[in-house]
Amino acid sequence: MRTEATGGSGHDLRHHGDAEVRDDGAALVDLAVNVRADTPPAWLREEIAGSLSSLAAYPDGRAARAAVAARHGLPVERVLLTAGAAEAFVLLARALKVRRPVVVHPQFTEPEAALRDAGHSVDRVLLREEDGFRLDPAAVPEDADLVVIGNPTNPTSVLHPAETIVRLARTGRTLVVDEAFMDAVPGEREALAGRTGVPGLVVLRSLTKTWGLAGLRIGYVLAAPEIIVELERAQPLWPVSTPALAAARACVAPRALAEAGHAAHRIAGDRAHLVAGLAAFASRGVRVVEPAEGPFVLVRMPDAADVRRRLRELGYAVRRGDTFPGLDADWIRVAVRDRATTNAFLKALSTTLIPPAHPPAPPG
Repeated sequence: MRTEATGGSGHDLRHHGDAEVRDDGAALVDLAVNVRADTPPAWLREEIAGSLSSLAAYPDGRAARAAVAARHGLPVERVLLTAGAAEAFVLLARALKVRRPVVVHPQFTEPEAALRDAGHSVDRVLLREEDGFRLDPAAVPEDADLVVIGNPTNPTSVLHPAETIVRLARTGRTLVVDEAFMDAVPGEREALAGRTGVPGLVVLRSLTKTWGLAGLRIGYVLAAPEIIVELERAQPLWPVSTPALAAARACVAPRALAEAGHAAHRIAGDRAHLVAGLAAFASRGVRVVEPAEGPFVLVRMPDAADVRRRLRELGYAVRRGDTFPGLDADWIRVAVRDRATTNAFLKALSTTLIPPAHPPAPPG
């Protein structure tokens, strides 16, 4: 684990999984984007469609804000609705007066990109493969007044213990925890959403991944009221559309929370199936970061860039890893899908990997 001061990023921080399935990739089986398959469900589409008759009026976010607050047991003054978690990163970068922001990598690159765009010089704490990409709070510089970390982390799928992250909190420091994938963790264990006793804590949530709403853009920030006020001042008027507000209310209702809980357990089973299948290629140099806790896995393999290209030829899109600080071209990220899709992917992968260094002897 090391700290890295970077004048320029050295990575394509604006590359995201959707780039793998645009244009000529639109017909591929999508294992690059972490949106849950077969979403949004029919009942959610109906809720969104029902809001369309209200489009002549300006959006009113009060009911959705209250619903999110109730879901986490918080007063509404601690909630800000945003056009996805990505907008929240831009608001934080523009609104907060910080001297030394630090981003813990590998992780979602948009927080650093937003900070750089706002004129900040960003330091990185790079977690290491040999440590399982686990966080050591002591590695974060003591004078960092803004720290950003994901949990579970994209792309490593590592779930950090909540109390380990809390050790990063300091008076005078803003601690931003991206929990965009926390609802894919059974029981949301290690979540910090709803905690009010941690100084400077800002938790970001997204409703786009679990519910298939990437095209609608809806997320929210949970933080102390004074931070929410600062972020709201940096936000344009009516930032969240009426359909997105309807989706927010629906996705934090008891029915939706129960469905998300069932989906999290199903994802865990499907992920175990994917990890076991990838482990069968260990003799060909394939290594999976474990334990994986998100709806995706991070995989290291020889000649990963060539493997990724050959997989495209066979109809599969996976996420390249070298755009994440701390990773190189030997990494890919693979989204968790149903077992039939995974089995077909594993069969395709077996044809793209280099042969074992020592093939087994023929029988007899």
